Amino acid sequence: MEPEFWTDGSVWADRSEHTMEGTGLAEMAVRDLKAKDWCFFQTSGTEGARKWVGLTKQALLISARAVNEHFGITAQDHWLLALPTHHVGGFGILARAHLSGSPITRLEGKWSAVAFVQTCENVGATLASLVPTQIFDLVAAQLRAPASMRAVLVGGGALNAELEAAALALGWQVHCTYAMTETGSSVAAQPRPGAELEVLPIWQVRTDAEGVLTVSGPALALGYAICEEGRWRWEPIPAEGLRTRDRVEIIEAGGTRRLRFLGREAGTVKILGELVALGPIQDRIETLRLKLGSSTADAAVCDVADARKESRLVLAVSGMTEEEAAQMQKGLNETLRPFEQIQDVRRLQAIPRSDLGKVLLANLRELL
Repeated sequence: MEPEFWTDGSVWADRSEHTMEGTGLAEMAVRDLKAKDWCFFQTSGTEGARKWVGLTKQALLISARAVNEHFGITAQDHWLLALPTHHVGGFGILARAHLSGSPITRLEGKWSAVAFVQTCENVGATLASLVPTQIFDLVAAQLRAPASMRAVLVGGGALNAELEAAALALGWQVHCTYAMTETGSSVAAQPRPGAELEVLPIWQVRTDAEGVLTVSGPALALGYAICEEGRWRWEPIPAEGLRTRDRVEIIEAGGTRRLRFLGREAGTVKILGELVALGPIQDRIETLRLKLGSSTADAAVCDVADARKESRLVLAVSGMTEEEAAQMQKGLNETLRPFEQIQDVRRLQAIPRSDLGKVLLANLRELL
């Protein structure tokens, strides 16, 4: 990406030339919103309809500068880009490198944990951003971190404690982050492996009575572009900030603000009148997948309607033997409350996941 991109006045929409969903978005933004120096990114669509998030290039650079300062990123660092740039997680690396002068090497071809490590060793990469699925692949293959790699930023989903510990044992200096498309990158990040998430100085954060987070700051997106029946409409984000669907705890101590992620509001279902969070169950599944030692086996928990219970949980599996699926079901039920017990295992050709490895719950429900 040429340096002129950041100030040339253009409007950029990810995959707009390749995905029919994005056709005409940039033109609409220039015509109707008088946009100049904007970028649009699709949300992952983990809970239903996709939206296109509109961020100014200046907001992306503000976010990138905050991340560079948090991790001490300089021109002496070398990024290994292993995320797609049509997602803000990959695109953010371009902004960070632009500001710091860090060189970038792109991992070519389909994701491969072995190729990632080999490329890192070949170019002496010091930094990378990965998603939990990619960390899982590195750990499952028992690949040790090259000596040059000083920090791996992990976003795009929660990294469960067992997987984090396994990665650290292999030398991967993983730094968990809390980020979203609407903030251009991280809202909070671990200052060191194993530490609590620290809110970056550019963000103002608060919670409501239910503990749901609202975030505001100079790097926040302006709004959403939504296409309905072939026509675009614009949905601005309120001036007072973005109310997320995440429940968090904010702790102020020692001059820092720490953020603890408690769960996702939208990932909660009711079974026999009891609230059940799907996130911790999916975390347990990822741990069990790791113990199975198969990189091709996949599994996810999903709620389906039930006439008596309102909802019940189903275990969807892919690429597993009957024995492995039974072990997964048994391992889960040992930790679940009686009304959460999984009695139904469904076999699918593949678990629907986003490009960043998130389970696409809406798609999975439809398949089930």
